[in-house]
Amino acid sequence: MSHGLSDGTAGGTVFLSRPHKRAALRLQLTEVAVVLRKNRILFGKGLVGKFAALGVLLAVSACDKNEKSETSTAAQPVTPAASATTASAPKKTVTLPEITIPDPPAALGKPKIPANNPVTSAKVLLGNKLFFDKRLSVDGSRACISCHMNEDGTGGHDPTAIGAKDVKIPRHAPTLWNVGYLPKLTWDGRQDSLEANAMGAITGPSLGVPKDAFQKKADEIGALAEYEPLFDAAFPGEGATPTTITQALASYERTLYCGDTAYDKFAAGDTSALTDVQKKGWDVFSNAAKGNCASCHTPPFFSDAYMAEQGAFHNIGTAFRDKKPEEVDPGRQKYSNADSDLGAFKTPSLRNITKTAPYFHDGSGKTLEEAVRFMAGGGFKNKNLDPKLVDKKLSNDDIKSLLAFFESLECKGTLEPPKL
Repeated sequence: MSHGLSDGTAGGTVFLSRPHKRAALRLQLTEVAVVLRKNRILFGKGLVGKFAALGVLLAVSACDKNEKSETSTAAQPVTPAASATTASAPKKTVTLPEITIPDPPAALGKPKIPANNPVTSAKVLLGNKLFFDKRLSVDGSRACISCHMNEDGTGGHDPTAIGAKDVKIPRHAPTLWNVGYLPKLTWDGRQDSLEANAMGAITGPSLGVPKDAFQKKADEIGALAEYEPLFDAAFPGEGATPTTITQALASYERTLYCGDTAYDKFAAGDTSALTDVQKKGWDVFSNAAKGNCASCHTPPFFSDAYMAEQGAFHNIGTAFRDKKPEEVDPGRQKYSNADSDLGAFKTPSLRNITKTAPYFHDGSGKTLEEAVRFMAGGGFKNKNLDPKLVDKKLSNDDIKSLLAFFESLECKGTLEPPKL
């Protein structure tokens, strides 16, 4: 037996959709109601009959409302149910600029590079961007470049450096050219790698990020959309951490070479690379009977600090000049614990020296000529003065020729942010 409604056609019973069923039922109930009104035969003429007729009419009305409701619902657009698992959007592919890592100058040779941090173009690019980013500091006021501006020869502008939150740092910021060759860094040699130096700069007064907050700072940097592809390329699967940030900075700084100066051309055999005055200055500089400057400022780096495994530190008296005993900067002694190292500091390179005023660890030499005369005159006397510091009795012409020679050590490069 079929449970469907007949459509009155030959061929038997067919099943109708819900709306069609209701329409047919409504028609049948309406017909019944009409019969009840006219004949009142099924339930009589009393109240019972009236209520029976009313019940049939209400049923017709209910069918009508349901039909309208279904029609209204069917007219609404259907929104697919959200999937329980939303597919993550694929990462946007970012094409990073191609950069060429410069070859080390032939006269300087290859710098030592840590086995756990080989230099790659992706690291150099990332480190270059980080170097110029003030957001790496605790208050967004300073970047690495802030203490190593091109107009100051990549050395410090102020006698002593100024860090984040305008904190005064007691020492002058040194030049960065050829810094990747140094076995010991900072004026007192307390750091033995550029990675450690970057860590010290970020978590020390320079950028002012507390050590225990460096990971949070790394998270902030790594969350920036502009940095995500850079960290992915430089350190796949690692992201931004204190280690990857310092390794990137170190990689960039290892590419800061200066080995193509007029002096380098002269040393390679081009006698026309120096003027006659500069050649005279070279003679004063290198001659042990004259200036004997090369005994500490040894070519090709023009500093013996690059040549010895433990660095080289000399007491020239600047730590004691105009200082009370309690104000003396101990220098290398703080880390070597040797009394002879009291007031001794790393020998600075003379490359780009004409552009890096002021001079010495405390910036007390205002001009290059002032610094040259101080050194040629034997420094400032104290009990630990380096024995090489004696009055050379140089003439004014000797001093002028030295100053002219130093111009031949000017570096051509500049520090520039990456073009991304």
